Amino acid sequence: MSVDMKTIKANGITINYEDRGPADGRPLLLVNGYTSTMMSWPVALMDGLKARGFRVIRYDNRDVGKSEKLKGIPDISLVAKAVREGTKPDIPYTLSDMAADGMGLLDALGISQAHIMGISMGGMIVQSMAINHPEKIISATSIMSSTGGPDVPRATDAAMVALQERPTSGEREVVLRHNMKGRRVYQSPAYPMSDEALYQKCATEYDHMFYPEGASRQYAAIIGDGSRCERLKSVKLPFLVIHGNDDPLVPPGGGIDTAKYVAGSKLVLIDGMGHDLPVELCPRYVELIAELAESAERKAAAE
Repeated sequence: MSVDMKTIKANGITINYEDRGPADGRPLLLVNGYTSTMMSWPVALMDGLKARGFRVIRYDNRDVGKSEKLKGIPDISLVAKAVREGTKPDIPYTLSDMAADGMGLLDALGISQAHIMGISMGGMIVQSMAINHPEKIISATSIMSSTGGPDVPRATDAAMVALQERPTSGEREVVLRHNMKGRRVYQSPAYPMSDEALYQKCATEYDHMFYPEGASRQYAAIIGDGSRCERLKSVKLPFLVIHGNDDPLVPPGGGIDTAKYVAGSKLVLIDGMGHDLPVELCPRYVELIAELAESAERKAAAE
């Protein structure tokens, strides 16, 4: 698949993005998860959204893909300690900074308001966008994410190992096989990818950009943000929460907690869904997101 990527200055850094148009479509910003690039989005999902009238915009978060790389190696134990003690952690950047990147991209593209959707860490960023930039958002969707609250269920040991364990080298085949093994741990049990499809998915991301150094800074941003529970109480936007009932990395309690703190939000729990976006479920995601967007636009028009 040919990808028409471009770079632009936004929020003071260089952002790599793709704008799938059409220019008069309803803008929808896709926000990636931890260490993943814009290439991780299923084509079936993007095509389905475009067919429903969305102008689909995806981008690489800072420190991944072809967007700007930052500096500094944070001490995660000290970051966690600062959060526990209620002090400001020493980290290169925050989730709020990452949220401002996405909002800055919209500004740079001349888009005053948009629908936003994020997965995993991207869901956390979407929550931060809704908290910090509500005037720029028409509707928000948080998928397989969490509030960072102290009482939400934690990942299984196997899922955490799969997330954090690094490959033995940066050689392409080593990295691809390592990533495939990890994704098998937290994939959707009802919708497993074939080996060929999973290999191609991992290869596409690797060939886009392999940059493991950014992982520690993104992880520090996640840990350093602490709990968003109280902040989420301020969100009054049309808000959708989607979560898999079989997610071992971010258990469904994370989605339930998100919906609990965002007043009026809609919670959709899906059996057989793990911590990924199976192509078989893409039509359902499209329908849910389109319904939210249409409802939000009717509400905005009536105000």
